[in-house]
Amino acid sequence: MTGARNDDPFIALPADASLHPLVLPARADAGAPGPFRDYADVRNRTLEAASGRDDDSFTPDELLPLLTPDAYTWRRQWRIVIGERTIGIALLNISRDGSGDTATMAINVLPEEQGRGIATAVAAHLERLARADGVRTLQVWTEHLPSADPVLDPPTGFGSVPRDHTARFLLAQGWTLEQVDRVSEYRWGEDEHLPALRAAAEEAASGYRVVQWLLPTPDERLDGYAWMKSRMSTDAPDAAMDSPEETWDADRVREQDARWLNMGHTVQVTAAEHIATGELCAYNELSLKGADDSVTQQNDTLVLAAHRGHRLGLLVKTAGLLAWHDRFPRSARIVTYNAEENRPMLSINEQLGFVPIAYGGAWKKVLD
Repeated sequence: MTGARNDDPFIALPADASLHPLVLPARADAGAPGPFRDYADVRNRTLEAASGRDDDSFTPDELLPLLTPDAYTWRRQWRIVIGERTIGIALLNISRDGSGDTATMAINVLPEEQGRGIATAVAAHLERLARADGVRTLQVWTEHLPSADPVLDPPTGFGSVPRDHTARFLLAQGWTLEQVDRVSEYRWGEDEHLPALRAAAEEAASGYRVVQWLLPTPDERLDGYAWMKSRMSTDAPDAAMDSPEETWDADRVREQDARWLNMGHTVQVTAAEHIATGELCAYNELSLKGADDSVTQQNDTLVLAAHRGHRLGLLVKTAGLLAWHDRFPRSARIVTYNAEENRPMLSINEQLGFVPIAYGGAWKKVLD
């Protein structure tokens, strides 16, 4: 992977469309209105059309740090344009972990512009770029609204997604559905069960204690947190997605923290510490962007393999939820994603009161 390949100024597409590399501004408000704000607007509109929610919408200020390349991911973005109007976006993120041969790709086109061959042409161009930079495995994640379409089952045998427009497009392009994620939501209401669940978890985890922090991560927690983050890439169910093992150290944690904070997020980490050794052995992340009544995202939750069987997953989740609600009582909803075959985590979520609201697909394409 060279990191210095020059894209054409634009690529001609069907239906009088063209593909334009996105040049990131130094600041989100630089030159506004303009291409970057158009990109952010279309990104938000297409994601909301796919999911029926605006949970993943970002302002330009929030989005800029997310799109900026770093030492761990080479990121590139494009606008799909007809005339002067941005009608879609595309991205190609190449991981620097492992052999550097895995990339995430996304193409989002406004619903009214779909079905004209534009996304197919963009996909072919991005695949050519990926091959030229040594990529052999492409990944994409999708979200699907309930529909009357027939369903598509993954090889894992857990869950399904509708064979809707998105699924049909990916299948036609040679992608395979490898895994289904359940999107679950918790709504604060009558929550007297949470303290009781935490107490039960504490009793089962008598050799452990809860430690907690808001980003940035304290220096004394950097190494332990980094090790757990690295295990998230190997221990969480991945089906046959062939995701590379991620290498984490204190510097990578600091970079992640800075990115979250530059995006305007508040992130709480709740961890379980093994009292006898001082080892961090389980963790849960909750994050909130913007106003304190925004939706909360439950991100990673992991228990290291050597410490399973002590209800540590329930411990860090209940302790995290209770502390978070004290901090942000106006954030009424929490959304999380789990692989459908991850029964231990789904069981905890169900015990807490999370309910399914949507399903997502994890797709793979092997480049020849």
